[in-house]
Amino acid sequence: VQLVESGGGLVQPGGSLRLSCAASGFAFGNYRMSWYRQAPGKERELVAAVNSAGGSTNYADSVKGRFTVSRDNAKNMVYLQMNSLKSEDTAVYYCNAKMGLVISYEYWGQGTQVTVSS
Repeated sequence: VQLVESGGGLVQPGGSLRLSCAASGFAFGNYRMSWYRQAPGKERELVAAVNSAGGSTNYADSVKGRFTVSRDNAKNMVYLQMNSLKSEDTAVYYCNAKMGLVISYEYWGQGTQVTVSS
């Protein structure tokens, strides 16, 4: 099982980045995919999630209207388009795959750094 994030980097406030997560080794189309982030000294938090079919999404209040999560089940990819970036968006961003409730299967990527600074 692998989740490999890419697309992070340094961007100025107000700029945009698109994160990608390439999944392999599991039935991607059966999993809810999420993006989490963790800033220094803070707990990991949910940023955005998309259901297995891609028809339902949810977002943290802090990113609503600025971030968009999407997935391509044919390519086993999930994306996070981040616009109007703010300094408080600076964090390591992680891709997460999860399936099931009582018995769940969950996988994490290694993370990609996003730094918003002038």
